Formats: sequence, C-alpha cells, structure tokens
Amino acid sequence: MTEFNTAPRPAASARHIALLVGVAAVLLAADQLIKQLVVDHMVEGQRIEVLGEILQIHFVRNPGAAFSIASGMTWIFTIIAAVVVAVIVANARRIRSVWWAIVLGLVLGGTLGNLGDRLFRAPGTFEGHVVDYISTPWIVPAIYNLADIAIVGGMITVALLTILDIGFDGERGTAKAKAAATRANSAEESHETDTNSAAA
Repeated sequence: MTEFNTAPRPAASARHIALLVGVAAVLLAADQLIKQLVVDHMVEGQRIEVLGEILQIHFVRNPGAAFSIASGMTWIFTIIAAVVVAVIVANARRIRSVWWAIVLGLVLGGTLGNLGDRLFRAPGTFEGHVVDYISTPWIVPAIYNLADIAIVGGMITVALLTILDIGFDGERGTAKAKAAATRANSAEESHETDTNSAAA
C-alpha cells in the first residue's frame, strides 16, 4: 500500500503565541502607564510643546474611535473592540509566523488599551472616553495615543501581509499551492509506478 508523503506544516509553536501575548502585554502596559501619567499631571485641554508645532502633548478625552473618528458612538466602538480581541484570541493557535505574531500582538495590545479606557474611565462603563495626548498637526490634525498608532500600524501591516499572500503559517499561498500540486503529481506518479509493477 502506497503512503502519500506530504511536506510537514510549520509546527504550531508556543513561541509564537508567547510572542503575540508578550507584544500585546508590553504595549498595553506602556499605553496605560502613559495615559495615567497624562491624567495625573495634566489638565484636560492642556497643551505642552515638545518640538514646537512638530510634536505636542495635548490632553483630550476622545469618545470616538482612533484619531477621534465618529465621536459620540463610543458604545459601538466598545463592542467592535471586544469582537476584535475575541477574533485574535480565537485565531492565536493558528499562528506559525513571527510577523503575524508581532502584528496581531500590536493590534491586540492597542485594542485592549483603548478598550480599557472605554470600560473603566469616565463617563461610565462601555461609554468611557479614551485618553489621547499625541498631537502632530503637520501630519494629521487629530490627537491620538500609543494604542492608536499600534492599531493603525498593525492593520496596515495586516493588509500588506494579505496582499503578499502570506498566511498565518508564514508561507505564501502561491508557494503552498505549488507545493501541493507537486505532492499530488508525485503521489500520482508513485501510484502509477506501483500499479505497473503489480501488473508486471
């Protein structure tokens, strides 16, 4: 009986999950620490120039999404953030790529950072306002935070990985398709050889 040989898939590694969790944890801790420092040492609306008009610390509370988008829809973004976290956690075991682990760790950490604000900060649970403090008027007029940067940067990278057809296992889809076709051809040839040998 002929056994079809298949190339082994990249092993599911606890290292990738640990990397994802580690990136998310470090980002979450840094995000919450900076926000708390801003809240403790600044008055809402206060602006501190770091590099003139290039970089400023400007304390505001944002009821909307990243970069102050859709203010007034806080509860909707709370739900969306919770769904994003659930999706990442549910797919964590599929990750066998360092790139995907880092990128999803950034998105997870950033999402948890802003979700924490919406859950635990004023004016109330599920409607808390996110603490924003980074202002770079020469790049974008909105005020944002470290979590926003991680979310947007992570999602851009997700889009790039998707465009490049790189799956959670770190392999390109086209390469996997070619490998599968090669294995199928080899199996077929092996089967034909066995059949001819048996007939002889």
